[in-house]
Amino acid sequence: MTIEKNNYYEAAAASASPAKRLKLAHRTLQPAPIFAPFRTVGLVSPTAVPFTSLPLGKTTFQITTSVGQCLHTYDLRRGLNLVFITRPQTPAFITATVAWKDRVIAAWGGSGPTGVKPAVWLFQRGKKCGELEIPAGLDKPIEELIVFGSWIVGRCLTRIEVWKTTNYDHYTTITPTAATGSSKGATISGGICNMPTYLNKLLVGKQDGSIDIWNISTGKLVYTIFSPGLTAGAVTALQPTPALSLVAVAREDGSITIHDIETDKAILVLHAHRSSTTSITSISFRTDGHGAGEDGQEPGIMATAGTDNSDVTLWDLNREGRVVGVLHGAHNPPSSVHGGVAGGISKVEFLPGQDVMVTSGLDNALKSWIFDANSLSAVPRILHSRTGHAAPVTRLSFLPSSSEDADATGKWILSAGRDQSLWGWSIRKDGQSGELSQGPVRKKAKKLGLLGQNLEVDSSGSFEALKPPEITSFACSLNRDGGMGAAPGAGGIWTNVANKRGTTDASDSGMTGWESIVTGHRGDKYARTWFWGRKRAGRWAFETPDGTEVTSVAISSCGTFAVIGSAGGSVSMFNLQSGLLRQRFPAPLNPAQAKKMKLQELNPQQLSANSPRFRLGEGKHKKAVTGLFVDPLNRTIISCGKDGKIKFWDFHTGILQDEIDWSPMAAITAAQYYRSSDLVALSCDDLSIRVIDIETKKLVRELWGCLGQISDFCFSNDGRWIIAASMDSVIRVWDLPTAHLINAFRVESPCTALAFSETGEYLATAHADSVGINLWNNRTLFAHVPTRMIKDDEIIEATLPTTSGEGGQGLLAAAFEETGEELEEDENLLIDQPSSIDTLSNDLLTLSLVPKARWQTLLHLQTIKARNKPIEPPKAPEKAPFFLPSMTNGAQEPKQLANGTPDPLQEAKPLSNRISRPPPSATTKSDFTTLLHDFSPSPSSPSHPHQPDQTPNPEPLLTHLSTLSPSAADTAIRTLADVGEMTAFVQALIVRLRQRRDYELVQTWMSVFLRCHGVVVVGGDDDDNMGDYGMGLRRLREALREWREEQRREGRRLGELVGYCSGVLGWLRSAR
Repeated sequence: MTIEKNNYYEAAAASASPAKRLKLAHRTLQPAPIFAPFRTVGLVSPTAVPFTSLPLGKTTFQITTSVGQCLHTYDLRRGLNLVFITRPQTPAFITATVAWKDRVIAAWGGSGPTGVKPAVWLFQRGKKCGELEIPAGLDKPIEELIVFGSWIVGRCLTRIEVWKTTNYDHYTTITPTAATGSSKGATISGGICNMPTYLNKLLVGKQDGSIDIWNISTGKLVYTIFSPGLTAGAVTALQPTPALSLVAVAREDGSITIHDIETDKAILVLHAHRSSTTSITSISFRTDGHGAGEDGQEPGIMATAGTDNSDVTLWDLNREGRVVGVLHGAHNPPSSVHGGVAGGISKVEFLPGQDVMVTSGLDNALKSWIFDANSLSAVPRILHSRTGHAAPVTRLSFLPSSSEDADATGKWILSAGRDQSLWGWSIRKDGQSGELSQGPVRKKAKKLGLLGQNLEVDSSGSFEALKPPEITSFACSLNRDGGMGAAPGAGGIWTNVANKRGTTDASDSGMTGWESIVTGHRGDKYARTWFWGRKRAGRWAFETPDGTEVTSVAISSCGTFAVIGSAGGSVSMFNLQSGLLRQRFPAPLNPAQAKKMKLQELNPQQLSANSPRFRLGEGKHKKAVTGLFVDPLNRTIISCGKDGKIKFWDFHTGILQDEIDWSPMAAITAAQYYRSSDLVALSCDDLSIRVIDIETKKLVRELWGCLGQISDFCFSNDGRWIIAASMDSVIRVWDLPTAHLINAFRVESPCTALAFSETGEYLATAHADSVGINLWNNRTLFAHVPTRMIKDDEIIEATLPTTSGEGGQGLLAAAFEETGEELEEDENLLIDQPSSIDTLSNDLLTLSLVPKARWQTLLHLQTIKARNKPIEPPKAPEKAPFFLPSMTNGAQEPKQLANGTPDPLQEAKPLSNRISRPPPSATTKSDFTTLLHDFSPSPSSPSHPHQPDQTPNPEPLLTHLSTLSPSAADTAIRTLADVGEMTAFVQALIVRLRQRRDYELVQTWMSVFLRCHGVVVVGGDDDDNMGDYGMGLRRLREALREWREEQRREGRRLGELVGYCSGVLGWLRSAR
């Protein structure tokens, strides 16, 4: 009997095998992206499109700049605080903008390799509110927009388009003609403008130096102002003056002419006194009535600027005109090297009726300047500034966490670019971002007269020479950062202690903290320190012992020591508090040690078997050091270099302890350290990334797949992934436990630097053709993303984030994103049927998907009912409301007809109530009872004899029971009619327990069953004389014994698994 029952249970358990797996031959599953584009930071005015301003009432001005495919609007009164970012972004780059009333008009498209046709959109408070009608023949970009009267005018290279402001319909097209005898054609070069009080008149500057005056209402040419000479060149700028009928005209030869268009005569001709000819591309006039004259109280100030220099020239137009001041270095001067620092001024503008001037430059900067009323200088001072990197970013890192400001973890980014600057970017508030000061660089440049010159590389007499070279590596630790209260020191910035006479006083910094950032620079033998809290340059410049270039830097976890590696292979350690050299690796030998070592070389027999593997002074890298790290306990320093060696140095003695040699197989180009797991990842010149464990000093992983030089890589915040960028424009993600490539996406331009936040929220990337920093959201924090192994050809095409965040995914959007079930497939592309959820393996114990609150409520249902039982019965109202029908002796009065006689239909209706009606259980069976009988029919039923070869499946029964509410499930278990149904129910639980599924539900159901029917199980001792009932009771008890044995076996197995896992976790967490 027992053997038959065991075979029955095993057969029933086997019948509930995992669902059939289907081959997806008709469907190719694409890997889901792990990172979703979020937004871009660091862009202010990176394009050559001039800004546009708009007065907002009488209190402030709004200034709008173009950052590519969207617009940024800044509020001047709030200190150029960003208030609007336009959405949606334009399909192509913006080519021209103009502010009109409460709207901003932007033209885009018509240029570039995409071949997108031009269009003009209107934005209001950052949202698109309209679009201009584009004529069919327009295929060139609109380079300038102006609005006057009832007209919107757009200038292309060879034509002018006119629209109506009332309905945005296209009105006409104007095509200028070439001047008589001119070979330069009718190309429009100098822009367009309108003259105040001149109705419908438009001035157009052309390539041949002439100016056409058009009536845009009739579309006719009214007059042409010819060029003053053949050498004047093309018109480069047009601007009407505050005086009527006068216009300022700038030409290619650098001259500025104040021309009277009514008499066609030149009133004033000005020339900038410069050694080289400078073209003027922007002109503006001060309209507040001050600034000119001897006392500065007369009107007549004009400002001019150009894209090929960084100066703003201020002119006094009274008394034949003269230069009253030059604002040197308003923006970065342009670089003569391709791909270098962008510079020059794109536009200068006086705000109407204000003593404020606004400039924008090609160096990704927007600045406002103010003229002091009683100042003796005609040159303004800076009022507000919003800037960013002027050249592409080369290094990135999220600011590490500190013990004092844990809330800022993962919210700040450090970046270094080819513009020789170091920036800190706030992800939470854009206005907090800023550049770390390098001292009075501009003040020195003004004294030397260098700000008006072009930037020349390797020139000692240039603006670049006053700044440290481009940053190639940096390290940061905030544990000893003093914040704003750190003592800056009285000895200036970047002092070399080795060349400093006298002792160094570090008492002040000992109380307030010291520098927290160390940087290495291209071609420079000094590593420099920085204060993060004070956002300025630090006190020390650490020189490499061998005088070669600094190639790698590191800071200890305590924030006290900086380690510097050089191109000559030397490694040295400095104290950040005092700036003194503390150790070299290898440590230099003193005379006694050198003599002893020489004697040992002459007598090798003196060397004992216990002698160290490496002696004093041995182990220096033969090539450049490319990676440096200090372990968290300051016991070991790890260095690697292009000689293919990883060396482990004693922190205190400087003696080499061990090394790993990969030469000549591979040279190490970069390294990253993950402190929590003591793993070091190293990128090699064979396009691989190798991971070693510094505890065992063994190679644990090799990651392959990059098809180009690895530009940068990093660990994820939990150390599970390695994210790498290569020059093939692909960013790859490897899973370290499995060494599988789990994600790869291709971007538009090569990624030059990347970093992963410590909170795991963001991935930051920098690209070769952009000065911004792109942020990507980690989707695995909010949604299930399959991380199966992918093939090399399963690369996703990804679009870069935008400043507006459009097309990206914010944190809340990612958290509440409604996505379908993500299907994972094995190497044969097999998946489970979507309709079944089964165990992954027969050796695993699977819990149910029933909410925890439901089965816990079922387990404590009686306690909940007792707690919710009312203390006293409800009281009847003393007087019923007036709108309820009256009752007679508690019963409703019989309905009567109109004549007062009782209704015969109501009298004939038979009485029925819940007492006279039979209960539903007496006539029909519940769904639970039906499914229970289908699982195991009663042996006493003659129509359903028990057959041992049948293998019924308890799935329908238990699935139905799991869908019931706690009260309904308790009722179903309580209403088991006889011992046959009880036995069938216990048999179903035994089958599910052997399947190792729904473990917590099976325990709950058995607990409720024993609480409800325990009296039946323990009662009836003389069951041999009770007939069929006794036999059924015996079978019930045997089933419960079988349940007890199965429960003990599974509990023992589960305890062993938990104990094993606990032991492994304890060993991993131990210090070893």
